Amino acid sequence: MGEDFLHVAGLVQVLNGNGTMRPFILVGIENTQRRRDLTGPTTDPEDQKIAPKVGGSAAYRTFLRTELMPLIRQRYRTSAESALVGESLAGLFVVETLLLEPALFDTYLAFDPSVWWNKGQLAGQAENLLRTYTGPAKTLYIASSRDNEKIPESRRLASVLRGAPKGRLVWYYQPMVQETHATIYHPAALQAFRLVFKPKPAGK
Repeated sequence: MGEDFLHVAGLVQVLNGNGTMRPFILVGIENTQRRRDLTGPTTDPEDQKIAPKVGGSAAYRTFLRTELMPLIRQRYRTSAESALVGESLAGLFVVETLLLEPALFDTYLAFDPSVWWNKGQLAGQAENLLRTYTGPAKTLYIASSRDNEKIPESRRLASVLRGAPKGRLVWYYQPMVQETHATIYHPAALQAFRLVFKPKPAGK
C-alpha cells in the first residue's frame, strides 16, 4: 500500500494539474492485516491458507462507513461524490462492495480483482445482484491483465457486465494484455482516472 500510494498521489496531482481529472481528496488506508480485511468468507481450503485470518471484508466496510468516511467529511471540505479504488485483493473488495453495499460509493475501480476467491462465488452472484439493484446509477471500471484474463472467473464477470441492465450501471471492462498482475496498477489507474474522473462540462 505505502509504495503504491505515493505513485497514485503523484498521478492524481499531475492529472489535476493538467486538467484531465477533476479534483479529488485521495485517502490511502494502511491495513494491519490486508488479507483479512479485503476478503469475504470462503469455504475453499486453498484460500484459507493465504493468511491466519481471512473473511473480514464486512467488518472493514463497517469501519469505512461508520468511522473513516465520517471523519474525512468532518475534517475536509468534501463534495458528495465518492469512489473506491483497489488492485488484486483490494480489487476483489471493490467489486464485493459494489455488489453487496452499492450505496457506499458512487464509483468503483478494480484493477485485476481477485474474483477467483471462494471458487468465484462473487462472480457467480453478480448477475442476480446487478439485475435486482434499483438504486442510483453507479460506475464500475475494471482493468484486467493478461494474467487475470486467463482466469475463468474474470471472464465470467466480464460476460455478466456485458449483460447488465442499462441505466443502473455504467461499466467499463478494459483488458490490458500488455500488462501482468505485477505491472497493471499504475497504467490502469492512469487510464481509469482520465476516463471516469474527467472534468465535467461547465454548468454541470
